[in-house]
Amino acid sequence: MILGAGKGTRVRPITEMIPKPMIPILRRPVMESIVQHFKLHGIDEIVVNTCYLAAKIEDYFRDGYQYGVDLCYSYEGEMQGGKLVGKALGSAGGMRRVQQNSGFFHDTFVVVCGDAWIDLDFTAAVAWHKQKGGLATIITKRMAADTLHRYGVVQTDDQGQVLAFQEKPATGTAVSDMVNTGIYIFEPEIFNYIPAEGEYDIGSQLFPELVRQKIPFYATAFEFQWVDVGQLSDIWQVTSSILKGEVENYPIPGREVAPGIHMGINCVVDLEMLDIKGPVVIGNGCRIETGAKLRGPLVIGHNCIIEKGAVLENSSVDDYTYVSGIAAIVDRMIFQDHCIDHFGNHFTLKEIGAHELLCDSRIQNRQRWQSPPCLISAK
Repeated sequence: MILGAGKGTRVRPITEMIPKPMIPILRRPVMESIVQHFKLHGIDEIVVNTCYLAAKIEDYFRDGYQYGVDLCYSYEGEMQGGKLVGKALGSAGGMRRVQQNSGFFHDTFVVVCGDAWIDLDFTAAVAWHKQKGGLATIITKRMAADTLHRYGVVQTDDQGQVLAFQEKPATGTAVSDMVNTGIYIFEPEIFNYIPAEGEYDIGSQLFPELVRQKIPFYATAFEFQWVDVGQLSDIWQVTSSILKGEVENYPIPGREVAPGIHMGINCVVDLEMLDIKGPVVIGNGCRIETGAKLRGPLVIGHNCIIEKGAVLENSSVDDYTYVSGIAAIVDRMIFQDHCIDHFGNHFTLKEIGAHELLCDSRIQNRQRWQSPPCLISAK
């Protein structure tokens, strides 16, 4: 199961337009990598709970045929007055709804959050879970002491049995360096401990109740890559890390046409004359005029137009973005009509006076600016 019903409030304004599992990392939804990784480990029957902006997920992934899996959706809400009204049930409540409707979870099953890229060896993880014989297993990851305040910390005994949880402990107070990654392995009997109705959460309610009742369940730290987009600033940090080669085996779209330069199809770009330094990813259908300056790490979406004189550095721009020749985009993400810096501060393009310098590339008869460069800033 992939958990995809949440609103992702810490990733606004992006999640005002798309649900969290659809956040693009190198132009592809983060949930796409989860589906592909499940398939790699023989997990090919997947249910996704949806609620907030559910159609965005369901219309993109459909039945999963293109990934070689079967995808099913469990919508949390109802139709009222001709409109869908969402009512999220919490992570454990979402699991319960699926089980009550169909009994889908008839054997050992895996649950993951839909907002992180992982390369966990699920085959080994499930084997560890079965060897322990517990009702549940939390997959944890050891993190540096100065980052533990961002996560839920898990404390275990010498056998790996869970003793306690700390939710985002103050710096220096963590009882462990193992953090909850939102990856769980369950036995169907777990539903005996989930209330039959109402909202119910896995991490804050179900697991503490298991501890209280002294039900045997475990946590184990695996060595794997976990690329989480829990907050707005994570999006660029993750993207930058991938482009710099700090995340192994993450698929980079396009073809590597020069060292560190990946480009899609149907592009109008003179690489020999262009002032470009990687790592740079250029989407399909782009037109980049000679005289533009591109400095990586940089991601340019599909069907963008970059005029002569434009400067793009340490940034990303969304699909169908026109960048004027007097615009300098430095240390920014441009997502639809928002400008977001790498700390998560954000403004609309109109608020910073850049809505004419950066606009939709499909607009006809745009003004061609002839002025000194204008730095696109969120200040």
